[in-house]
Amino acid sequence: QVQLVESGGGLVQVGGSLRLSCAVSGNIFVFNAMGWYRQAPGKQRELVADITRAGSTNYADSVKGRYTITRDIGKNTVYLQMNSLKPDDTAVYYCNAITWSADYWGQGTQVTVSS
Repeated sequence: QVQLVESGGGLVQVGGSLRLSCAVSGNIFVFNAMGWYRQAPGKQRELVADITRAGSTNYADSVKGRYTITRDIGKNTVYLQMNSLKPDDTAVYYCNAITWSADYWGQGTQVTVSS
């Protein structure tokens, strides 16, 4: 059974930085893509950033230039570096991994940006 375990969330002031980690119980190359989503209270879950098996990345317009998604293949871990954080970035952040036939999610980690 695939497990995704997020860590690194917390409380940070406006303009601060956090790095989220998503550790995968297995080889991340089995996934077509991995990504980070977020869900704020009363809002739909939205894609923040993803990275394909080939290493191509994609970002939501709202985080371009501030967030960076990377991976450490040897550690089977995907990261989300978040800089210049804003109050609107406050949400639960979820790690996601997809194959041709399945869709996996982590339990989520809370990010709160205080003004």
